[in-house]
Amino acid sequence: MKGLCISPYKNYSSIHGTCNNGAAILTNCFHRNNINYPTHRSLPNIKLFSARWLKISCSASALSAAVVGEVEEKREIFDVEKARSLVKELQGVFNSGRTKSYEWRISQLNSISKMLDEKEKDITSALYKDLSKPEIEAFVSEISTAKASCKHALEELSSWMVPEKVQTSISTYPSSAEIVTEPLGVVLVISTWNFPFLLSIDPVIGAISAGNAVVLKPSEIAPVTSKLLAKLLDEYLDNSAIRVVEGAIPETTALLDQKWDKILYTGSAKVARIVMAAAAKHLTPVILELGGKCPAVVNSDINLQVASRRIIAGKWALNNGQACIGVDYIITTKEFAPKLIDSLVNEIEKCYGKNPLESKDKARIVSSSHFGRLVKLIDEDKVSDKIVYGGQRDENQLLIAPTIILNPPEDSEIMKDEIFGPIMPILTVDTIEDSFGVIKSRPKPLVAYLFTNNEQLKKSYVKNISSGGMLVNDTVLHLTVKGLPFGGVGESGMGSYHGKFSFDGFSHKKAVMYRSFDGDAPIRYPPYTPEKAKLFKVLISGNPLRVFLTFFGFV
Repeated sequence: MKGLCISPYKNYSSIHGTCNNGAAILTNCFHRNNINYPTHRSLPNIKLFSARWLKISCSASALSAAVVGEVEEKREIFDVEKARSLVKELQGVFNSGRTKSYEWRISQLNSISKMLDEKEKDITSALYKDLSKPEIEAFVSEISTAKASCKHALEELSSWMVPEKVQTSISTYPSSAEIVTEPLGVVLVISTWNFPFLLSIDPVIGAISAGNAVVLKPSEIAPVTSKLLAKLLDEYLDNSAIRVVEGAIPETTALLDQKWDKILYTGSAKVARIVMAAAAKHLTPVILELGGKCPAVVNSDINLQVASRRIIAGKWALNNGQACIGVDYIITTKEFAPKLIDSLVNEIEKCYGKNPLESKDKARIVSSSHFGRLVKLIDEDKVSDKIVYGGQRDENQLLIAPTIILNPPEDSEIMKDEIFGPIMPILTVDTIEDSFGVIKSRPKPLVAYLFTNNEQLKKSYVKNISSGGMLVNDTVLHLTVKGLPFGGVGESGMGSYHGKFSFDGFSHKKAVMYRSFDGDAPIRYPPYTPEKAKLFKVLISGNPLRVFLTFFGFV
């Protein structure tokens, strides 16, 4: 076990003032040394062997080595031709109308619900093998959330499918109109490793609810969960319309080469650009769920203990910081920072003990390369002397203690990209309102958090800070609200899903108007006389009184 030589915690106050085809296009996104690729979720952490089979670079631990061995079992190569054949087959199923019926959708959702109940232990076990997720965290953040999503779709699907009536105008009288929601067709879901079960099954629930045929590509970085998803979906769902494709860059590239009716991708902004470029070739719409540096602004007028616990819940208790919605950094005032740090440290030690590396209540870092990337961030010369708590690490177990860094330089690597790990920078400002400028100087985050009892500050934050979502006086829980969309803006993504937004995201809203053969107006047709022109302009105005007066010659 390795320790980091840092300044004693109590001394922190002394520094607080201061797209082509083929695998190549995806391959070029990642550094070959597997350390400096952009953070998170799907496709990175891969050692490349030109066009040959790829091996997942996992932890040096015996557990991870076993996982890698398990996923490297020989299987049939999935290439562009097989991807093309798969899509063609699913298009045939979709065109038959099989997936469009209410009965088919409900039957598949019921099967997912049954699967979640019957296979809870298997799912928990897979998540532990991939990420060492504690059982309660796996249940709360992945299994129960998936259950809630499925239950919501089962309860609301019939109402979601009902056409929406739309009022027509006098110029189209007599007529009626409605918006009919129809499935898009054959859709692709490319999932991620940090919540490998939830972020696979939740979009699939939405795609099925909307009546689509679906291909799921789970993340190869969570190989046990990927294999389990392939097994369970084949066992419980209609395999003629719902498929799982496992693999890494070659398989993903083969899939992206096809024409889809929609693609949902969760992962990094860099890979999202590749996904979007591939989709653009076919004019395929996309939902991109990315990430970014999610800030938490902490004012001094708060219940400090509760706020600290909730920040811990949205950082270290959330897959050990490996979450796109997790708190990436804190902004507070110089005056309040010492109190906040004291409180965070006290609550961290209540949660994880004096030696957090020994705690069994947090997930491990996903791989040796992610571990190396995080260590490099905290060992950077301009950052290492800013550590006020933590910094210890155990490379064999892929563990890094909760770490707090006070005022790292703006040009340090830790402040450039999403951290995606158990490291918490705290930036200080003179006044809490100065935090707005800090946030606006960066790309728009997926979530912006605020802790305050000041009502004016809340209103100002909501009005002036642009983010995918926002939560005041807590972290993460906004995702549990059925009626709220989940999605980013700008660099943090585009489009949204969850609940009705998932249904809408995988649907097309078709405008439909009905007319009878009665009420045919001669003014529509040539020859265009002055009288017709006059009446036509009045009809377009939509004023019933003017239409009546003009028609009978009073105007």
